Parts: sequence; C-alpha cells; structure tokens
Amino acid sequence: MNKHSIKEIIFFIFLTLIYYSGFSQKINQQDSTVIKQVFNASLNEGQSYQWLDYLSNNIGSRLSGSLGAELAVDYTKEQMQELGLDKVWLQPVMVPKWTRGAKEYSYIETSPGVTSIANICALGGSVPTPYGGLKTKVVEVKSFDELKELGREKIEGNIVFYNRPMQDNLIQTMHAYGGAVGQRYSGASEATKFGAAGVVVRSMSLSQDDFPHTGAMSYGDTPEHLKIPACAISTNGANYLSATLKLQPNLLFYFNQNCKSHPDVQSYNVIGEITGSEYPNKYIVVGGHLDSWDLGDGSHDDGAGCVQSLEVLRLLKMIGYQPKHTIRAVMFMNEENGLRGGNKYATEAKKKGEQHVFALESDAGGFTPRGFSFDTSDSNFDQIKSWETLFEPYLANRFVKGGSGADIGPLKNQGIIKVLAGLSPDSQRYFDYHHAANDTFDKVNKRELEMGAAAMTGIIYLMDKYGTDFTN
Repeated sequence: MNKHSIKEIIFFIFLTLIYYSGFSQKINQQDSTVIKQVFNASLNEGQSYQWLDYLSNNIGSRLSGSLGAELAVDYTKEQMQELGLDKVWLQPVMVPKWTRGAKEYSYIETSPGVTSIANICALGGSVPTPYGGLKTKVVEVKSFDELKELGREKIEGNIVFYNRPMQDNLIQTMHAYGGAVGQRYSGASEATKFGAAGVVVRSMSLSQDDFPHTGAMSYGDTPEHLKIPACAISTNGANYLSATLKLQPNLLFYFNQNCKSHPDVQSYNVIGEITGSEYPNKYIVVGGHLDSWDLGDGSHDDGAGCVQSLEVLRLLKMIGYQPKHTIRAVMFMNEENGLRGGNKYATEAKKKGEQHVFALESDAGGFTPRGFSFDTSDSNFDQIKSWETLFEPYLANRFVKGGSGADIGPLKNQGIIKVLAGLSPDSQRYFDYHHAANDTFDKVNKRELEMGAAAMTGIIYLMDKYGTDFTN
C-alpha cells in the first residue's frame, strides 16, 4: 500500500468520525428538545397532582380486598379511558384480605396502676391478641442471634421487643430499611420458636416521632394455633420502652388488637396502553402499585407512582409523540402484602408469549427525582448511562446499576425482559411517612411529583426510541 492510499484511508476515517459525531450531536439535540417539552408540559399543564388529590382525599387508603382498593380500580380505569388510550382493561387477580378492626390500644405498666400509653399498630397479617388483650413481661433484643442466645428459658411466655433501629449513617435509606426490616417481617415466626406470647417491633422509620409504622409480616410455616400477635411501636415509644426496661426490667407491657384475616377476594390490575407504530407486539411497561396500607391515604406509597405512570402516557400524547413500541401503564394490585398483582401480570405475559423490552416502576415516594436505578447487563447499562447528560438540566442524572421495583421483578424472574428500572427520588424523608398514618396528600409537593413524572416520561421516550438495541 503506497503513502497516498494510507493518507486517503486516514482522511476517509476522519470524515466518517466527523459525520457520526455530528449525527450523534443532532440526535442528542433532538432528544434534549423532546425531554424539555415533556418537563414543560408536566410542570405547566400536569395532571398527576389532581389525580393524586382525588385518589388520596376522595378514596383514601386502599389495602388489598378493601372498598378503597375497589374504588381505586374503578377510578384509574375511568381515567385511562378518558385519556383516550388505545386499550384499557382489568386483569383479575385473587388477593389476600386482612382487616385491622378497632383501633389498637397499649400501655407500659411500671407498677400496679402506674401506666404510660404506647403508640402501636398491628402489623399486616397479624393475628389478634387474646380477648381482653395481652399483658406480660418484655424481653428486648436487637437481632435473631440475640433471641437464640436468650433461648426458651428467658423468652417463653413473654413479649419479645425487637429494637434494632434503621442505621442512621447510611445515606441510601433503602439500605437502612433493608438492614432492619427482617425483624418486622420474620420477628413473630422466630419468636414462636422460643414460646413467646407476642411481639413488639420498633417502627421502620428514621424519624423520631409518635407514629407507628405498619407493614407486612409472615408467620412462615408456623401452625395456626401457635401464631402470636405482632405490633409495631413508634420510634419515640421504642426509645421510652427501652430506657424504662433498663431501670425496671420487670415492667409489664399491655396491648390489645382486633385484626383478622379473611378468605382471598378478587381484585384487579388496571392496564391501559398506547399501541406502538412499528412494534405493536413489543411492550414497554411503566407502573406503580394501587394498593396501600390502611393507616394513611397512601399518597407517597404508592399513589404517587400510580399517577406518575398515568401521566407518562398523557404527556406522550400531549406532546404528539407516537411511540414505536406499545407502552403500557399498569396499576398493580397487592404489592404491600402479597405481590399477587406483579406475579399475575408476569405469568399472563409469559403465557401469551409477550415480548417486553423495558419496565419502569415508581415506588419510592413522590419526592424530587434524582435519577434511576437499572437492573440489566453491563453492556446495556453502558449505553443507558450515556443518556445521563440529557437529565442534567433537571438534576435527575444519577444513573446506577441496582434494583428496579417489586412489581416488575417477576418479569425478570419469568425470563421475559432484559432491562428494568426504578425511579430514584430523594429518599431522606420517605421513611418518615412509609406505612404510617402521616402518609397523606399534604405531604406531597406538587412540583416534586410533576418533576418525577417528567423524568419517567423522558426515560420511557429514550427506551422507546433506542430500546430495540438492548438484546443482552
């Protein structure tokens, strides 16, 4: 090869790089323009806050199997129909039904007739206390290992008080929650092995307040006649109980709760979609869970995620974007105490042979969006991470590899999806409200909610435009 040929090849490569660099800049500019349109539409003419207002204040709590859950199904289906989506339907799913009954009551007795009220609530799925309540001594532990070390001799007939706080110095509060929630979920089943009479669990919250936080618990394979009542105590109450135990180890704890489990009932996932123009049989899912716990109205957990998911479809229609793939909004039922809705959706999708390209879930509150977590291969993530700069103007550009969402997880388990994601809002306040009576509409900031909906729409747009490249 002569010198002239080498120079020509180098010059050709140089021109090619310039062309593709300019083409890439043009594409990025197009994407930047669309995403700006989305944020402008959400912040100037958003609908998510109004939807959440109705869901929270007109319907309220939506525990699976409740009247609130039934009304929420009807409402979200109606809103999808009013959006003029190409298809809206209900997907039947059998869900557990558990009711709290009359408000719980509890006190700490330091000597006969000398009592202090404790703020508690029954854990979801718990059995009731015996008629008239339960009063006995308390044994405080921080872990299951400590429970085992104490053994039956010190546990039998007493109430086990699990008092391991969420770890304050973990900046990622979801990690702090993960490090403490096991005592809530499995505390009763572990305590029954040593003959405990009941369980009191420190609320899963980083806030010091008087709100007890409920949540799902499991008895595992414990026989029905050995199940013991389980409740959560507020963080202030837990601190007081722990301090008082150090002074008076023989104090008594009383609590009364009237909860009950019922046979399963039928409910529904609510699904609406915009049909794709090029790949109508390839699906992108965006969703949240429609059910909530019964103490508050579930505005952050997860009314916010539901209305944001509806808003994604509305915003795409509003800016005149026609997706290439079919985009579905799914309001999943029963995430809180069973995950029946997420499992049903994935099972039906696999049965029908549906190909899913991407799934996004919002289930971390309606706070300021900081970015997204992605569950996918390294090569896919490398491409996705190149989009971070498009979200820099909106301060939502923290893209990390990690988890996605509980309801979309079964899609991965069924082997029918390669890329999943979760919206990552600022999490520092989330566990102040999570599963508590103060998870109410007034705790949601309109602008933050709308920013989250816009960020979700932006990532859905990019996945729709480039998603067919994800094959790993």
